[in-house]
Amino acid sequence: MSIVRNIVGAHLVFERKGHVLLGLRPPDALFGANVWHVPAGHVELESARACAVREAGEELGVTVAEHELELVHTVHLLDADDSVPRLQLFFRVHRWDGEPRLMEPERCVKWQWWPWHGLPDPTVEYTVAALEGIANSQPYTDMGWAALGRVRP
Repeated sequence: MSIVRNIVGAHLVFERKGHVLLGLRPPDALFGANVWHVPAGHVELESARACAVREAGEELGVTVAEHELELVHTVHLLDADDSVPRLQLFFRVHRWDGEPRLMEPERCVKWQWWPWHGLPDPTVEYTVAALEGIANSQPYTDMGWAALGRVRP
C-alpha cells in the first residue's frame, strides 16, 4: 500500500447579519478564476487553526485569536482535475478585530458580504457544499470519491 498525502486547507467563515464573506478570485488565478470563495489557505508547517489565523491577517488584514475559531465543517475532496485528495477544514470565526479589506489583490479582486441563501454564481463548488452543510448542521461532506473507480486502472 502506498502513502497518499492529502493537501489540507483552512477556510474562514466570517458571518455578519445573516451574510457570509466571500472573495472574488482574479481572472488569472490557477484555481477558481473569476469564482467566489471564502478566505482560505493551505496549511504549511503549522496547525490548521494557526493557518486560519495567518490567512485572516494576510488576506483580510484582520486579527483573529485561535480560540475564536470553531471547526464547523470538513470537506474531503478528490479533485478530478489533478486526482490529489484534499481535506478542507471550515472554521467559523466568532470574533475578529478590524474590518476586512483587500490585502492581496493578486489573489482576490474584492471582498463582499453575501446572504447565506443567496450566494453568487459562480462560487467554488466545495465551498457551496460546505456552507450548505454548515447551514444544515451537517459536519462532513465528501466530494469526487465516487469517481475514484473510474480514474484508476
